[in-house]
Amino acid sequence: MLDYVNWFRHSTPYINQHRDCTFVLMLPGEAMVHANFNNIIHDIMLLSSLGVRLVLVHGSRPQIEDRLAARGVQSRYHNDLRVTDLDTLGCVIDAVGSLRIAIEAQLCTQQSGSRLRVVGGNLVTAKPIGVVDGVDFHHTGEVRRIDRKAITRHLDEQDIVLLSSVGYSPTGEVFNLACEDVATSVAVALSADKLVLFGEDAGIRNEQGELLRELKPTRAAPLLQQLGNSLPGNLLQAACKASNAGVRRSHIVSFAEDGALLTELFTRDGGGTLVSQEAFEQVRGATIDDVSGLLELLRPLEEAGILVRRSREVLETEISQFTLIERDGRIIGCAALYPLEGSSAAELACVAIDPTYRQGGRGDQLLQHIESQARSLKIDTLFVLTTRTAHWFRERGFVPSSVERLPAKRAELYNFQRNSKVFEKSL
Repeated sequence: MLDYVNWFRHSTPYINQHRDCTFVLMLPGEAMVHANFNNIIHDIMLLSSLGVRLVLVHGSRPQIEDRLAARGVQSRYHNDLRVTDLDTLGCVIDAVGSLRIAIEAQLCTQQSGSRLRVVGGNLVTAKPIGVVDGVDFHHTGEVRRIDRKAITRHLDEQDIVLLSSVGYSPTGEVFNLACEDVATSVAVALSADKLVLFGEDAGIRNEQGELLRELKPTRAAPLLQQLGNSLPGNLLQAACKASNAGVRRSHIVSFAEDGALLTELFTRDGGGTLVSQEAFEQVRGATIDDVSGLLELLRPLEEAGILVRRSREVLETEISQFTLIERDGRIIGCAALYPLEGSSAAELACVAIDPTYRQGGRGDQLLQHIESQARSLKIDTLFVLTTRTAHWFRERGFVPSSVERLPAKRAELYNFQRNSKVFEKSL
């Protein structure tokens, strides 16, 4: 029970952050035949109840294959794209219609305590791929246009928008589309806050089989080549395409793992792969809006006597001196640089890293940033006063010093009761 309470408390910032945001969720056909699908539906309903605006895009590849096999129709592919002739189109329409009804039925159950409205329709305009390398793709198409205004209107009315992997042409034709194409196009058209792509694995793995927690599109080319046209490869390609087109964050999560969606969205480190142009962590200067986050980070260290206690008023006054490490909207590290009046020296103070993240080199990252900042201010000596972390600073080039070496005005403020050790570093 305590684990649940702690998780719920830590999820509060994410609940507030996600409210009124637009998420596009892509569920491949493989997800809908998996034993975990009912749990995914329940989690989708939970997101809706928390005020997230949702667009669901579902695929149907395995279901189409099953219908083709039942009718004795041979699947045809070219360049890993299905050739959708009239016989195949009948199987596509059958599979898509059945899946849509099944999804709507599950979303209409009242597990969440309230009835959800699910809407759809001709919101995706498609065009034919045409003839490629002499091969006529018939009714295989690609997205031409997304009816953004209509989808937005439904979202404003708190409806869940459900889209299938088909589109319609102005001439009344039906086209078979890749669900990744539909999901990416919708996310881009809506300027969605997140695109969430479900795959069988937890996310994207490197050649060593290690899960990649964060990935920038510019670093994805070797992985795309390695993965080819597999489901993970298609998901990564879709995530990169969305990111390059302006979608801030795309997440690749597992449809086979119970709770993967919630873990990715409501915990610090997530459980899948985040694809984003921006850094998951960033080092930046503090602003007045960061005071509460700083107090939360510093309080345990102050209570342990490691840091000098600072009131909210003091932090508000000195906030411009602080540099932060922010991880997914949360402050996990900080340091402050105080130029010492009447000298070319400065004091490095209030160095703190959240205990969960102390093994990742973030202290070195902060120190490097502070030293660079000091040099830009023409500071040639950096002092630090510490009671517990002397060895950490010595290992990074600081040498023992004394109170007498401090500039006079800073020496006058030295607290002999704390008996802090003084170190200095020449820049």
